Amino acid sequence: MLAPTLHSPCRTTWHDRPVPELHRTAARSTSRHRSRALAGTASLALAAVVGAFAAFTAPAVAQETPQYGGTLTTSTANPTISALTWDHADWNWKYNQDDGQIYEQLFAGDLTKAKRFGGKYGFTADGWIPSDAMRGELAESWEWKENPLRLEVKLRKGVMFPDKPGVMKARELVADDVLFTLDRMNKSPKRVPGYFDHIEKIEAPDKHTVVFTFKQYNAEWDYRFGWGYYSGIFPREVAEAGMANWKNANGTGPFMLTDFIQGTSNTYDKNPNYWDKVTIGGKDYKLPFVDKIAYRTIKDESTLHAAFRTGKVDLLEQVRWSAAEDLLKGNPQIKSNKWLNVRGTFLAMRMDTKPFDDVRVRRALNLAVDKKEIVRSFYGGNADIFGYPQHPDYIGYYEPLEQMPDSIKELYAYNPDKAKKLLAEAGYPNGFSFKVQYCSCSPTHTDLLPLVAAYLEQVGVKLELQPMEYASFLSGMTTKKHAAGYMMDNGHTNPTTTLRKSFATGQTWNPSMYANPEIDRKIDAILNERDEPKRQQMVKAVTREIIDSAPYIWLPTQYIYTLWWPWVKNYGGELRAGGDRPGPIYARIWIDQALKKKMGY
Repeated sequence: MLAPTLHSPCRTTWHDRPVPELHRTAARSTSRHRSRALAGTASLALAAVVGAFAAFTAPAVAQETPQYGGTLTTSTANPTISALTWDHADWNWKYNQDDGQIYEQLFAGDLTKAKRFGGKYGFTADGWIPSDAMRGELAESWEWKENPLRLEVKLRKGVMFPDKPGVMKARELVADDVLFTLDRMNKSPKRVPGYFDHIEKIEAPDKHTVVFTFKQYNAEWDYRFGWGYYSGIFPREVAEAGMANWKNANGTGPFMLTDFIQGTSNTYDKNPNYWDKVTIGGKDYKLPFVDKIAYRTIKDESTLHAAFRTGKVDLLEQVRWSAAEDLLKGNPQIKSNKWLNVRGTFLAMRMDTKPFDDVRVRRALNLAVDKKEIVRSFYGGNADIFGYPQHPDYIGYYEPLEQMPDSIKELYAYNPDKAKKLLAEAGYPNGFSFKVQYCSCSPTHTDLLPLVAAYLEQVGVKLELQPMEYASFLSGMTTKKHAAGYMMDNGHTNPTTTLRKSFATGQTWNPSMYANPEIDRKIDAILNERDEPKRQQMVKAVTREIIDSAPYIWLPTQYIYTLWWPWVKNYGGELRAGGDRPGPIYARIWIDQALKKKMGY
């Protein structure tokens, strides 16, 4: 692993190393986002790809006058889980949720493309920014060049890290900060394998320019180093002071972390010197609007909902359908957004252990579970039988179940008699038993697993259920020491990452220990394909192969609600403007304090 080579204070090279996790990106349809050449023309003929500018201009809709001040108190999309780490190099999936308002990224979701403005996107996807919905954040513009293939990113000037006593003096963000961040991430022993391997080097030819030279094209380039889960840019001073200590956190974002109580709350104060603004009604407004963001970590669901009912929490980002229905009945003034969960639910079976090395066993367990009945009875119809590993929102990549081969349709049909026959053929006429680990933090899994166990017991298969605290549960998978059965929700992320991270050999998020050299080769080919329509067909074909091999008991994907009080303004249920990152959304919300008071809260 080579460290950066400093040629001058503003000329830095990161040799022979790659960059952070990206999603599948389609070729940009306009020159503002990506050269059309990347969509498959033989030459990488190089149109300038100019990013969105600093002013975030909301489309012409019925608009209210923004208000400054107040506190936005929110229960995040993971209301029971406190911050897992403050060190970026831990490569933890939840990092952006806690630090995404402190540390900014090169790119972010263009929220003007949201459905509430007449756009196509809900911005609920956990790691999916479509090609035409990406804007520059720290990047002011970007341009593709060839021979060699490289991306030249121009950083915004005048973006400041605030003064942080004991950590650093206020100073401008520069290109070396980008290089330092990505180099430190790449050197981490916890990094996702192969994440940056498509990058030859990163250079800083001047103070505000970063050049990424590619070994080969990767369809996830923008996700991996631009706006994904591990893409936040931090200063060297914070790393040297100790990133694990939340008190040292200091970024260019709209908020600053001012308090953290493990298992209880995160508190963020507005950054008074934040650079960005939004244009509303023809007038520019400096961001952010609220003075403070308060996260509430509440493990008990009824306690959390009571806090919302009484106005102590303004926004519930993720609510089960059954609870949402009760809350909405109790107060019809509450605003809501219903969306298909961006985390697929499944019971993974370790294919490197018996009896799950036999596809007949894996298919049998799928046939033994009545998934349609789970949709009807357990979810009250508020679920989709076929919503993972691809998500219906992935236009062009998602293939409905009715279009799938019969062998795949069979896995979603209830057929216990055939399940028993397959188990007998595999040498288990009397069934078997195995341990299933799950997180006690998930009320849904706590309730759903006994139902799955009851179905399997009808074909002679018994489950030993083992609830675990989240840290231990996650560690089991990442260290590959988890049980033969592993019940989890896993983020779809985006059309290519959903395949790579869960089914490529040796990947961290691969609880079934799936290992198929031919599938590995096909996933690599997908990532290297520049022509998006062709890439979409390749994704569909590989998705079929993986589903048919039944590494999981495929379970329905539930619908989720986001709820908020009407005093939460400039909001329509958006959750993420990057990889699990709400920071840009929070920065644009304001609180109608007079309305809140009028409603008695």
